[in-house]
Amino acid sequence: MSTVKLTTNQYGKAENRLMRVYRDSDRHEIRDLNVTSQLWGDFETAHTEGDNEHVVATDTQKNTIFAKAKELGVSSPEQFLLGLADHFTGSFDWVSGGRWEAEEFGWDRINDHDHSFYRAAPEIRTVVLTRDGDTDTLISGFRDLTVLKTTESGFVGYPKDKYTSLPETEDRILATDIATRWIYNTTDLDFDQTYEKVKGIILEAFTDHYSKALQQTLYMMGEKVISEVPEIDEIRFSCPNKHHFLYDIERFGLENPNEVFIVADRPYGLIEATFTRDGVEESKSAWTNIAGFC
Repeated sequence: MSTVKLTTNQYGKAENRLMRVYRDSDRHEIRDLNVTSQLWGDFETAHTEGDNEHVVATDTQKNTIFAKAKELGVSSPEQFLLGLADHFTGSFDWVSGGRWEAEEFGWDRINDHDHSFYRAAPEIRTVVLTRDGDTDTLISGFRDLTVLKTTESGFVGYPKDKYTSLPETEDRILATDIATRWIYNTTDLDFDQTYEKVKGIILEAFTDHYSKALQQTLYMMGEKVISEVPEIDEIRFSCPNKHHFLYDIERFGLENPNEVFIVADRPYGLIEATFTRDGVEESKSAWTNIAGFC
């Protein structure tokens, strides 16, 4: 008798680099995605007996992604993943669900040219859709959005012991790379419009207060998103403290009134937090398929 039992499993084709060009007029539009497809379902005998009867080849999944880019179009990465989920769960009885992921890279026009572009978006847009039977969980967000403000931030009042060397300051540079993801409570919305709205809210909340700590700033960003976007009940942040330390040039006879800094890339503080709408429990199971905190 076997002493091992197959439990959780998934498989698919990862990181399919896809660009969809719309040529409906002389003024072209583009969507640039990195798409992963992984299926859940009855695949036990493929593992235990080498029976591939239920194995939708990863090459087939790849081809489907590119074909659906033509058939469905890419109005948003969220809409595209929902279309892939509908196809795979609707076409194969033994596929009960899956995990579909997309990253989107933003482009802008060169001098408003009709068909010439440059990579413009500072952040990478992210989407993960999981379907388990009749239950969809759609998590959107972005990462690598670097923000900085040169004043209206400080860090004081923390405990001191014999290992503490960091001096208190009421005027410092605050900088971070924002990685955030949020869970939608509906799929009946304009995903692109909502994405831009959330991004704008987060950027505004980063700037509109004196920050006593990055933790406080994350709270204010999360609070503002939850209060202004009813389609979102939960949002996560993972943000490193990109340290800028005042450099000692006084030893060279020069004053340094918060003007010259050394930028330290590591080690760094890493601040992570989840915020939910009051009365909504954190969806811990929804984050199982998200690598890292965000």
